Amino acid sequence: MKTLFGCAAAILVATTAANAQTTIIERDNPPVVTRERIELTPAQRTTIYRTVTRERVRKAEPGFAVRLGARVPQAVELSEIPAAVIEEVPTVRRYRYMVVNNEVVLVDPATSEVVEIIRP
Repeated sequence: MKTLFGCAAAILVATTAANAQTTIIERDNPPVVTRERIELTPAQRTTIYRTVTRERVRKAEPGFAVRLGARVPQAVELSEIPAAVIEEVPTVRRYRYMVVNNEVVLVDPATSEVVEIIRP
């Protein structure tokens, strides 16, 4: 009886150890892209919106659904963030923007992802 119990315990330990070391790598799935969250205060959002809309930038007709995390096609023209905005909100320095449907859309140029939409 002790031998049977000892064998069962050894098999259980060996199986558990083998399962704990199993690694599954899925190469066929597209990579998951995570965007960092931009934390903007209401005052910062207002500064960005007012300054950008004063610039009289040509409004974009993007041809894609503008939503957070969406990829912007390369054909869409993005503008540099104005220096006045960077002085007030330095965290947006690395982004570009476009104006669509009276909204300021911030885009990460490294990933071409929409990272923030600022509405009036």
